[in-house]
Amino acid sequence: MLQPFETPADPALDEVVATLLALDPSGSRWAAVVRHTYDMIYNGQETGRYRWDQLMKTEKTHFGTLFEINAQRQFLFEGRDEDKTDYRIAGHLVDAKWSQSNGGWMLPPEVFGELALVATGDDSNSTWSLGLIRVRTEFRREGSNRDKKSSLNALGKQSVRWLWLNAPLRPNVLLQLSRDTVDHIFDNRYGTQRTNRLFREAEGMIVHRNAVATVSRQLDDQRRVRYNGGARSALAPEGIIILSGVYHSRLAEALEVPIPKSDEYVSVRVVPTPHGGALIDGGRWRRAHFDEPSTARAPKIPEPGAREE
Repeated sequence: MLQPFETPADPALDEVVATLLALDPSGSRWAAVVRHTYDMIYNGQETGRYRWDQLMKTEKTHFGTLFEINAQRQFLFEGRDEDKTDYRIAGHLVDAKWSQSNGGWMLPPEVFGELALVATGDDSNSTWSLGLIRVRTEFRREGSNRDKKSSLNALGKQSVRWLWLNAPLRPNVLLQLSRDTVDHIFDNRYGTQRTNRLFREAEGMIVHRNAVATVSRQLDDQRRVRYNGGARSALAPEGIIILSGVYHSRLAEALEVPIPKSDEYVSVRVVPTPHGGALIDGGRWRRAHFDEPSTARAPKIPEPGAREE
């Protein structure tokens, strides 16, 4: 059993924590960094990948570098070539470390004695965490790898000051659907058909445009969503409409489905209703129940630039 450890006062750590919280009180900007880094490393539009276990070992190792770069771009942290750490925050040296498993950060000898910004995430569970620690000698795990890097021992892991712990990450819809369902989505040679399957299977779920790109594997992936040959046209006979966060947020609210952000979609299977629901294309519509058959072709939703009803 670990003995209680009283962490010495650390004004520099306190100043860095205060700066980070002032830059991002809600954690939304850090969450965006984590989400973007996952999407970059998957490179779904070119590879069709969407899971961590589909990556090569070198790519998994490279994730930490991408995370460091994306964080610097997001927050414009200062850094100097002569520094032994990645950033200067509030004037203090801070090194950025990512591990896919909580506590698995590999720390080089030059980081001991300095501050480390430690982060982790779980795309399958849509969570991320970020904390700060002064990497003290007593926190060092015995033994190291060939690069003389070592990890935190149990006391060190216990001493991380978490700014966000298991905070929500924008979901990857391809990880929320069952593996069999996703395999079915990909089991078609045509990107248009794969996109149709995605919106059919993910009805009522938020679909990020990166998921559309991953499934379609085409340059103009968003074209696969629109009318005139896209998923909106193909799924209309099944009573399915596809709402954009840019143009249709109020329709999503009226239909009582998750409201997509500007780079997201949500597909909804609708049926006519005499009252309530949403006013679309001159009629009233509500979301169909799970086992309720579709009774009419889906109405045409407003085109880009049209005013929402």
